[in-house]
Amino acid sequence: MKIKPYDFHTHSVFCDGKNTLEEMTLAACALGFSALGFSGHSFTHFDLECCIPSDKEQEYFAQCRQLQEKYKDKIDILCGIERDIYADKAYPDADYVIGSVHYLKVGDDKFLAVDMDKETQVKGVEKYFGGDYLSFCESYFETVSGLCDVHKTHIIGHFDLVKIYNADGSLFNEEDYRYKNAAIKAVDKLMKNDVMFEINTGAVFRGRRLDPYPSKFILEYIASKGGKVILNGDSHETTALGFNFEKSLELAKKCGFKSVYTLTKDGKKELEI
Repeated sequence: MKIKPYDFHTHSVFCDGKNTLEEMTLAACALGFSALGFSGHSFTHFDLECCIPSDKEQEYFAQCRQLQEKYKDKIDILCGIERDIYADKAYPDADYVIGSVHYLKVGDDKFLAVDMDKETQVKGVEKYFGGDYLSFCESYFETVSGLCDVHKTHIIGHFDLVKIYNADGSLFNEEDYRYKNAAIKAVDKLMKNDVMFEINTGAVFRGRRLDPYPSKFILEYIASKGGKVILNGDSHETTALGFNFEKSLELAKKCGFKSVYTLTKDGKKELEI
């Protein structure tokens, strides 16, 4: 079965993306996408750089709905949100929610950004975790495991984002038992909910990693437990849409998945591979 590409993890100029919602839509149509989902970053009062400003959220959802109607004969458009676990509000009107962890809470209203840049991460681990990167990773995965406790979550975003700056293995050993055990424990808890884990190629597109999120051992574990995956680009610009979609499909097969999922207006849909 030939699966047409799609992407439900996208960002526009409403948050930290480079293109408008309509530019993303036109690019997806040109690429022959079956569906496109908008997932702007939820509002977080402690970090206004990347999120949709609170006074722009209504406009964001309105534009999403307008494009959904305007292009309904060409592509299925869904209006979602990427909700950080520490977001200020819920989004009951969103078609779907990507639950993500971009920060660790390290004090009263004090947050350490996980993926802002390498220097911030390294200094944060030194300051708040005594330089123990595995302790940092354990805290991250424990936080991720609580996503479904905080909000209705359909997709788990970039599950192991904590590895973003560790492509060369210089920060911590991704084969260490403590790291793997923390990741597996988080998967086990999240799988008590009917969630999809995304295979996210965002870091590969940006040249930060050679492998997507999550790592192969995590995907193999999810597959062995009967979990679900969906393919996403974490696309912050039109040129990232559909990036490595076929490679992600092949990876899913190699890890033991018999199908991947997509989203429709009626909910998730299984696609055999």
